[in-house]
Amino acid sequence: MTPDLIGGADDSRVVPASGQGPVLEVRDLSVYFGVEKKWVPAALNLNYHVDAGEVLAIVGESGSGKSASSMSLLGLLPSNSRVTGQVLLNGKSVLDLPPAKLRQVRGNDVAVIFQEPMTALNPVYTVGFQIVETLRLHNEISPDEARQRALRLLALVELPDAEKAYKSYPHQLSGGQRQRAMIAQSLSCDPKLLIADEPTTALDVTVQAEILDLMRNLRSKLNSAIVLITHDMGVVADLADRIAVMRRGEIVETGTVAEIFGNPQHEYTRALLAAVPHLGQGGGEGDDVDIDAALAAATHTELTGVDSDELERRERNVLAGLADHGSLERTTADPVLELVDVAIEYPKQGRVPAFRAVEGANLAIYPGQVIGLVGESGSGKTTIGRAAVGLLPVAEGSLKVVGTDISGFKPTSRELAAVRRHVGMVFQDPASSLNPRLPIGESIGEPMFLAGEAKGAALQQRIETLLDQVELPRSYRNRYPHELSGGQKQRVGIARALSLKPKLMVADEPTSALDVSVQARVLELFQNLQRELGFACLFVTHDLAVVDVLADRICVMKRGRIVEQGTRDQILRRPQNPYTQRLLAAVPLPDPEKQRERRELRAKLLASSD
Repeated sequence: MTPDLIGGADDSRVVPASGQGPVLEVRDLSVYFGVEKKWVPAALNLNYHVDAGEVLAIVGESGSGKSASSMSLLGLLPSNSRVTGQVLLNGKSVLDLPPAKLRQVRGNDVAVIFQEPMTALNPVYTVGFQIVETLRLHNEISPDEARQRALRLLALVELPDAEKAYKSYPHQLSGGQRQRAMIAQSLSCDPKLLIADEPTTALDVTVQAEILDLMRNLRSKLNSAIVLITHDMGVVADLADRIAVMRRGEIVETGTVAEIFGNPQHEYTRALLAAVPHLGQGGGEGDDVDIDAALAAATHTELTGVDSDELERRERNVLAGLADHGSLERTTADPVLELVDVAIEYPKQGRVPAFRAVEGANLAIYPGQVIGLVGESGSGKTTIGRAAVGLLPVAEGSLKVVGTDISGFKPTSRELAAVRRHVGMVFQDPASSLNPRLPIGESIGEPMFLAGEAKGAALQQRIETLLDQVELPRSYRNRYPHELSGGQKQRVGIARALSLKPKLMVADEPTSALDVSVQARVLELFQNLQRELGFACLFVTHDLAVVDVLADRICVMKRGRIVEQGTRDQILRRPQNPYTQRLLAAVPLPDPEKQRERRELRAKLLASSD
C-alpha cells in the first residue's frame, strides 16, 4: 500500500493484461451441510472465474447459496460442512491447503468485507488496533510503521477524521463509517481478491452511494479482483462487470452486465429484475416520470419558484386517487396522528447528557393516508415513530394520537395504554421482535387476549382470520419463528400489528432486510391490507423507491428536522430542497447506462452543494 493511492474517482473499466490468467477460478464447486444425518446441498457444480480489476456480482435471493459458496473458498464454513470441487487462486489450489497455509492466504491474498461490520469487528478493541494487528500478523513491520500505514488506510477509505477513527471503538462510529473501517482492514495487505458479502444492505442510500464510489475507486487503484455478493440489482448495475445469477444452489445464468440487464435469458433473472422497486413506477400522473431529467433541471434552475398551479393539480390527482379507496374523508376528519412543534429528547443516562434527536417537527396523518418518513440514519425518523406509540417522551410541543395529546403522559399511565390500543407497530427485524419461545399463533393472539378483545374459540377464529389476511397458511399457527423465512416472519409481524384493528400503523423499515422479490410481495400485501382496512400509516424508511410505491405524502428529515414535505409527486418529481435532490440522486438504478448518468448527476449535485 502506498500513499499515492489516495486520489480522484476513475470510472474506467480495468482490463487485465493480455495473457494474464484469472485471479480466481472455481471449478465444479459444491457445498453440503450435514443436517439430521443427511448431506443437504447448499451449492452445486459452480463454475466461474474473476480476472484482475474485474467485479463479478453473484446475485440471488436468500438461501440461493451465494454466501455459503463464497465463504467455502476460504474455509470459513462450520464443521458440519463438506466442500468438493476445485478453487484456484492465481493458479494454485486453495481447498487442499493445510490450516496454517490457509490462514496466510486469508487477509494477505484474499480479504472479506462482511455484511454486518458491527458483528465482524471486535467491540473491545479500537479500530486502529484491529488494523495494526492485521498488518503486523502478515508483515514484519514495527508498531509505529503499522500505525502510520493504518492511518493512511483510513484516509484511503475517505473517513472524515482518520486520527479520530483510529482511536474509536466500533460502537462510536456510524454504520457507514464502520463499513469503511472494515474495508480499510480488508485492504491492509493489498489483497489480490476481495469478497464483498452484501456490503451495503443495511446502509442509507447516500452512504451506500459513497461506499460504492469507494469500492469503484479502489478497484481501479489496486487492480484487485472483486466478488460482489448481493441481491440489490441497483448495486450490481452500479459496480459490476459480469453477473452470475444463482437460484437454489445453482448458477442459472451468467453474462456481462449489459447482457443480463438488456436481454435476460432465464425466467428467474427476468423475475428478479421485475421485482426491483425503482423511482418513477408509483401511481398517479407521475408514472414513468424521468427522475434524472427533473434532477438535472434542478442543477441548472432555481426551484423556489415552482408553478403553484401545477402543484395544486398534482394534489387534486392524489386526492382523487385516495377517493378511489375511500380515503377522501381525511379532508374533513380529524388527523389520526398530529405533531405540532414537537421536540423529542433521549433522557440523560449516567454521565451521558440528554440528547435532542428531533426539533420543531410538524406533521399530520389523516384516516386512510400513508405518509412516508424518509432520511438518512440519525435523522430522527425512528425517533418520531417511537414517540408516536409512547415509547419516547415529548420534550416540547404537542403530539396527538387519535385525538388524544400524549405528550404529558407517563410511560406506565393507563391513559397511554388506552391510546396504544389504537396503534400497531411493525418493526424492522421481525426475528428479534417475535418471541422465539411462542408459536406464531400465540404471538398474533397475545395482544387481543391481554386487551380482553377475545378468548377461547373466538380468539382462535380471529388468529385464523389474521393469518388469512397476511396470506399465510393456517397450519403455520403452530410453527415457531425460527421455522419461517424472513418474509414470512414479517407477515407475522404485520398480522400481530393488525390484531387490535388499529387506526394508526407505524412501520419502521419493515422491508429493508428482505430480498427484492420477498420485499415486492410484502409491499403488495401491505398495500392491499391498507386499502381493505383503511388504517393511517406512518411508514419509516430510507428507501425512496418503496415510498414511491406506497406513500400518498412524503416527509424528508435531516438532522432532526423536517426539511421538506408534500405529495409524493412534489417530493419525488419536483424536489425543492438540495438535500432531497441529493437523496434522489443517490438511489441506484437497475440499469447500467442510466446508473452511470445518475452517478455523474450526483457528482454535480454534490459539487454544487459544496
